[in-house]
Amino acid sequence: MKIIAPAASLMIAASIPCTAVYSADTTKIGYGQGTAVDAQNCPVDAAAFNSRYGDLDAFALSEDDKRIIITFDQGYENGYTEKILDTLKEKNVKAIFFLTGDYAKKETALVKRMIDEGHVLGNHGMTHASLPTLSEAEAEKEIMSLHDFVMNNYGYQMQYFRCPCGEYSEQSLETVQKCGYKTLFWSFAYVDWKTDSQPDPAEGLKKLKESAHGGEILLLHSVSSTNAEILGQAIDEFRAQGYTV
Repeated sequence: MKIIAPAASLMIAASIPCTAVYSADTTKIGYGQGTAVDAQNCPVDAAAFNSRYGDLDAFALSEDDKRIIITFDQGYENGYTEKILDTLKEKNVKAIFFLTGDYAKKETALVKRMIDEGHVLGNHGMTHASLPTLSEAEAEKEIMSLHDFVMNNYGYQMQYFRCPCGEYSEQSLETVQKCGYKTLFWSFAYVDWKTDSQPDPAEGLKKLKESAHGGEILLLHSVSSTNAEILGQAIDEFRAQGYTV
C-alpha cells in the first residue's frame, strides 16, 4: 500500500523551529480548555496554551479562524464509528482520528476505511500511557512503536499526536516534537465518553452549537451514541454559522 500523506489543508499552525530554552520541566499538567471565552467565543485558556507552547509544536487551536476541525479519540470500538464515517462521507467532511495501539491492531477494516476516505490518522499512544509518567526513552517508545506499526501495516505516516488522558509536561511536549510530531489538544470537549450515561442528544447538540468558534479543534469520542446521532446536525449548524468544517 502506498504512503498516504496527511491532509496539508488542515492548517494547524506551521512548524516553528524550537529555539527557546526550556528547563525540561517534568511536572504533570492536566489540560483543560476552561469556560472563559473572548469576544469571538474562543476559549482563552486554549489561546494561552498556543502562545505558551507553540514553539514546541503543541496547539489547542488552529490558525484558521474560519474553520472547525473535528477530531475523534479512538480508544476502543463501540459500534458507532461506521455510522460516524457514513455521516462524514455524506457531509463531505474529513476528520482526524487519534488511534491507540489496541485500536490500530484490532480494527483494521475501519482504519483502512478512514485512510481510503481521506481522513487523517493521529497517534494517541501505543498503550494510552500518560507521557509525563514515563521516562524520555519510554515516551519515545510509546509514540514511535505505534508510528512504526501504522506505517508498516497501513502504509500511512502519522504526524499529529494527542496526549493520552490529556496529560502533559514541558518535557513530554519536547519529546513529541523530537519524534517529528505536532501535539494537538482541543479547544472544546464535553462529557461524551461515559457509555452508560450518554448526554441527551438535544443538549449535546446545543453545547456543540453554542461553543462553536473559529480555529476550533473539537474533541469527540467515537464510543458515544449521542455523537453518532447528532454529528450530521452539528456539521450543518457549524456551516450555518459560516465555518468550514
